[in-house]
Amino acid sequence: MPLTMREIDQAVKELTEKRETLKSSLDIDRKRHRLAEVERQLLDPAVWNNTDKMADLNREKRLLQSGLTIFNVFDTAMDELAVTMEFVKEDAGMAAEAEAHIVTAQQQVQKLEFQKMLGGKTDANNAFLSINAGAGGRESQDWATMLLRMYVRWAERRGMQVEEMDRATGDDATGIKSVTIFITGDYAYGYLKAEIGVHRLVRISPFDANKRRHTSFASVFVTPEIDDSIEIAIDEKDLKIDTYRAGGAGGQHVNKTDSAVRITHLPTNTVVQCQNERSQHKNKAAAMKMLRSKLYELEMEKKAAESAELEKTKMGINFGSQIRSYVVHPYKMVKDHRFDFETGNAEAVLDGAEILDRFMEDFLLRSSGSK
Repeated sequence: MPLTMREIDQAVKELTEKRETLKSSLDIDRKRHRLAEVERQLLDPAVWNNTDKMADLNREKRLLQSGLTIFNVFDTAMDELAVTMEFVKEDAGMAAEAEAHIVTAQQQVQKLEFQKMLGGKTDANNAFLSINAGAGGRESQDWATMLLRMYVRWAERRGMQVEEMDRATGDDATGIKSVTIFITGDYAYGYLKAEIGVHRLVRISPFDANKRRHTSFASVFVTPEIDDSIEIAIDEKDLKIDTYRAGGAGGQHVNKTDSAVRITHLPTNTVVQCQNERSQHKNKAAAMKMLRSKLYELEMEKKAAESAELEKTKMGINFGSQIRSYVVHPYKMVKDHRFDFETGNAEAVLDGAEILDRFMEDFLLRSSGSK
């Protein structure tokens, strides 16, 4: 049903106010100035010889352009709306065109609200994602494998790169006791922080000859990659570094030397390990990167004093502590228990399809108070 003139006037008023609010809260003028500065630096021949600097500047340029493009579409829609409203005063038949501009502007506002919510210091960063199987042996270890596949497919669908850092396989070498992957892509951490918590699966077990229904649990924890612009002081005296032979199913590719590295940060009892590379040196460098990431998260949690949120990540991997349930028998449903968002398309969620984005976005928007 078409909007009345009163509704159109009210929508224009609200959007005009939102335009100024978003321009200020998203720091649009500063971003435009910074984008021009980054583009100027990229023209400097001295930068071309520094591949790391070039990569950093290109990534910053891409992030700035992404945010500014959305605001520019909103800005243009608002300018066109203002012009159209002048004609509406003379010709009521132009109201339909004004309404079209209102719809476009409102759609961009939703995108900008979500962008504002992803404005945390580390939201745009790459992410380390860890999955740990709960009690239940083979069942939970298979569930951890399914979650790993879901997140890998989700990341690849969004054009992100995935690198496995460490894995502890099940006793029968089919499931996963624990695994850590490194996901490289814009806003990887901003999205995936919505996945922190316990995930519950209900299904007919493929390992049960009697075809009984089983419930399995696995926990997911996510930390951002911390770049050199954020200082994390680590004293070598506080580190216990162990090397060991990387595990595996055997064969010609299994490591034959003690190249895997485990680092324990003694003051916080934080443990990280990496066995992905054949070189002990590379594994140590990767493990140190993971350690900086975890220590940063600990520091942020301490400073923010978000005790309630922190406790959620420390819940037992069992009944009553799950953030999301995946049911594939006797019916199909995936439900997020934090805000009761759900879908009946369980297969698509487990396949890392676009519906998984909806779960992340719904939680992030609701938890920030934007929805």
